[in-house]
Amino acid sequence: MLKINNIHAHIDEKSILKGINLDIKPGEVHAIMGPNGSGKSTLASVIAGKEDYEIDKGSILFEGEDISELSVEERAHKGVFLSFQYPVEIPGVTVTNFIKTALNETRKAKGLDDMPASEMLKAIREKSELLEIDRKFLSRSLNEGFSGGEKKRNEIFQMAMLEPKLAILDETDSGLDIDALRIVANGVNKLKTKDNATLVITHYQRLLDYIVPDYVHVLYDGKIVKSGGKELAFELEEKGYDWIKQEANQNA
Repeated sequence: MLKINNIHAHIDEKSILKGINLDIKPGEVHAIMGPNGSGKSTLASVIAGKEDYEIDKGSILFEGEDISELSVEERAHKGVFLSFQYPVEIPGVTVTNFIKTALNETRKAKGLDDMPASEMLKAIREKSELLEIDRKFLSRSLNEGFSGGEKKRNEIFQMAMLEPKLAILDETDSGLDIDALRIVANGVNKLKTKDNATLVITHYQRLLDYIVPDYVHVLYDGKIVKSGGKELAFELEEKGYDWIKQEANQNA
């Protein structure tokens, strides 16, 4: 589904990604871990197409198509979803209206008509129940006055409604207490199918107690320096990242 080949990327003349290779197949959950400043969020932004970053070389193939030159919107319409570490507030635009617009824009890009209102309401009701979201929440302005947990839950609600093929969760656990973390993770798990894939980017192992990855990759200094199963996350929690840095520096 997603195949990243030797991606190098920079921002403001600072090289951040230095040769990333990653292969994610449908039905898989991959986790990217690593110390602060290793390039985790940059990788998420580069896959999603944020314009602040320039790709120097390499390719990003999504379902066999090179999407390196596509805009954020075009990638989203093809089924790439990025949840943000710090979601923005949009006063005056309700959660429901935002979802309706996003969903219908995606349908339009696929040559489909707008979703009928009755179908839309049914989907909103089903997905909000799935994620334990109060109906009153849906009529509030997007992220305005939301707690950290509400912002993250709202993003997972957007993901539930848009049904992307690839969901990238960038530090979804930052600022969440354990109850909010559990609800968000449950939502992600309920949305998992054999046809979609998830890339979880996190600094801490605790999120991976709830969203269990098939593969864990450690990013350090812009490169994936170690990959393994979910056990690798426990090892990192126990030992920290220093041993990874030492190994990487010895092999450099």
